[in-house]
Amino acid sequence: MKIQVRINNQIRATELRVIGGDGSNLGVMPREEAIRLAEGQDLDLIEISPGTVPPVARIMDYGKYKYQESKRR
Repeated sequence: MKIQVRINNQIRATELRVIGGDGSNLGVMPREEAIRLAEGQDLDLIEISPGTVPPVARIMDYGKYKYQESKRR
């Protein structure tokens, strides 16, 4: 079963708990602000825990995320 991961503008939640590229907790912020932060670092915003309130998203390179997930499986 393939799990669909939402990135950048695919994320539907209006507010997200954001984790920075270095693993630091950046707090809860609007989706648009989180996307701007990610784009400013030439990275992607990836929704890693959509079932929580608010959903958790991480700023990182999507290619690196896909690689880590494939290695984990």
